[in-house]
Amino acid sequence: MAKVKTKKKKTGTGAKGRNAKELASFTLGEAETKYSMTYSPEVLEAFDNKNPNSDAWTTFLCTEFTSLCPKTSQPDFARIYINYIADKKMVESKSLKLYLFSFRNHGDFHEDCIQKICDDLAKLMKPKYIEVIGEFTPRGGIAIYPYSSYSNSKALYKSIKAKRFAEYSPGKYTMDMSKIY
Repeated sequence: MAKVKTKKKKTGTGAKGRNAKELASFTLGEAETKYSMTYSPEVLEAFDNKNPNSDAWTTFLCTEFTSLCPKTSQPDFARIYINYIADKKMVESKSLKLYLFSFRNHGDFHEDCIQKICDDLAKLMKPKYIEVIGEFTPRGGIAIYPYSSYSNSKALYKSIKAKRFAEYSPGKYTMDMSKIY
């Protein structure tokens, strides 16, 4: 029986993958992950978007966000949705996780947390468009769902921002939880 030659599959980064130089500055994969106990926007990291001329939505969902009420120090819990259209930079997901964790002992109102997250990510990435939505668990019988958005100066993204802001209502731009699990 004749032997059939098979091509060996390359492992690691291929022609379109990330190279070691691009990944050298990331803390991702370190032996020990350091969790900040105070609000820490400096932990956010960005990487180059390989497709800046294309428009694509990226959505992050943090189902276990916590912060503290600045008045009572009681914990607040939320799902945080981050929807964005990248330009030249994208946020690295582990750094985003560590950043969101840094709110754990941070005392701020719900609306302030969401605005800070939007502002910090807009500053880091300078996306074409970004929106951050918080769905905070009711406390005292009241649920709060703050929304914040940012766009660059191009007409298309300014119009997306204006339209989505005008049409916003709780649940409009978030996921039905039954579709996640």
